[in-house]
Amino acid sequence: MASFGLDITTTSGPVRGLRLSGGAVFFDVPYAAAPTGALRFAPPQPHASWTDIRDATHQGPTAPQPRRDVFGALDMSPYFGPGWIPGADYLTLTIRAPATQDRPAPVMVFVHGGGFVAGSTRAALYDGQSFARDGVVLVTVNYRLGIPGFLHLGDAPDNRGMLDVLAALRWIHDNVAAFGGDPTNVTLFGQSAGAILVGGILADPAARGLIRRAIIQSGTGTGALTPGQAQRVTDAAGHELGLDPTTMTMADIPDERFVEIMPRLGAVDLSIHDTFHPLGGLTPFSLVLDRQPADTLAAVHGADVDLLIGSNTEEGNLYLATQGGLIDTSEADLLAAAARSHRRPAELVHTYRTRRPGASNTELHSAIVSDALFGNGTRSMAAAHATTPGARTFLYEFTWRSNALDGRLGATHVIELPFVFDRVQLPSLHGPQALLGSAEPPTDLARRMHQAWVSFATTGDPGWAPHSPAHRDTMHIGETWELSTQARSPAF
Repeated sequence: MASFGLDITTTSGPVRGLRLSGGAVFFDVPYAAAPTGALRFAPPQPHASWTDIRDATHQGPTAPQPRRDVFGALDMSPYFGPGWIPGADYLTLTIRAPATQDRPAPVMVFVHGGGFVAGSTRAALYDGQSFARDGVVLVTVNYRLGIPGFLHLGDAPDNRGMLDVLAALRWIHDNVAAFGGDPTNVTLFGQSAGAILVGGILADPAARGLIRRAIIQSGTGTGALTPGQAQRVTDAAGHELGLDPTTMTMADIPDERFVEIMPRLGAVDLSIHDTFHPLGGLTPFSLVLDRQPADTLAAVHGADVDLLIGSNTEEGNLYLATQGGLIDTSEADLLAAAARSHRRPAELVHTYRTRRPGASNTELHSAIVSDALFGNGTRSMAAAHATTPGARTFLYEFTWRSNALDGRLGATHVIELPFVFDRVQLPSLHGPQALLGSAEPPTDLARRMHQAWVSFATTGDPGWAPHSPAHRDTMHIGETWELSTQARSPAF
């Protein structure tokens, strides 16, 4: 069986990792130059090479960001990690590799979520030891967030955070073989904002040849802002900063100032005529595109990339939890939620009420938010991919319900991540205010779900029938696994 040492030579220079049980880890290996000054708004630049061995045994800095580790009464620290750890050299990868393998290992590259404004590779949920244990090279990516990553500027490229992920994929393509990985078998996967980035990359010709498979967890293929919507955020940022936002006018503004104004940017109304905020006002940032990824996906990659895509049954519960909405939703609250995504909110509420007889206002509120943010855009992306001749598209819905917050959290946004990463034993995930609540999840759910993701990355088959226009197969993953021929939450 082949093995490798803890000193690896990359195209940038040598790095020294750390031996752990079942494999090795290389923390914060740079894939691009530190984004400082005006470079914060430029495309990612090559990192300067080095000749001395670079220490990759310790976790390093993270992208500038506000703290978001508490949502209402819910502890979100396992998801967001320690927040902002200052340091310029944060465009880095963390690589976890099996200790030995008979042949080059499949590679999985994870893009974290966090509303395009928060998150990092340091979150406890993203520890990749389970992937290395099961013969996968797991790579997690730090990328630019907030104003440096996603503010629309006339003299800078849009979607700089996505350009960072593309640069990371190119670095991985050139270097992962040295860590035991197969550069021809790379699966890009992400959750929430990270999943939206994965969808954007799938629809970008620049990704051709860099990935073989993709997994979109609780994302949407219709979550991009129009340039007009993005300009409203830019105008608001300019007002807060007291300048006309350009690369040069903002070059000397410290990151602390950008982080300080971000909460106020979230109040900007991005509804323009009949175009709603595609992410319901949850964040001022997203991809900025003329056309949605779901509308361009088939023409770019089509059958070249296998796709596993899905969402959770009660995605909206996380956002209702921050506002007390899981306790009681009034009719006015329900109509206000519908109005954020539909021109005729009363009609939309009536449709949901008709199709969900007996549901409470709170349940209807969550369903409307869930579909508007993730469900509808997930189905659009799946349909766009599945209609391409030869495409292999697999759809899932995660149904297991957490009993956190007195049993109300349910199958919410982010709840599938501990199962995908096989991290359900993490202590910070357990307790009445923690993501998994106080009840033990089914003993084999994490093992089985994690293995489905590994199987998909290895062979292109997660273990159930593919989704297609003719056979709308969806695997419902929870206490039991049930393959249905019709998605449970149709788009409205």
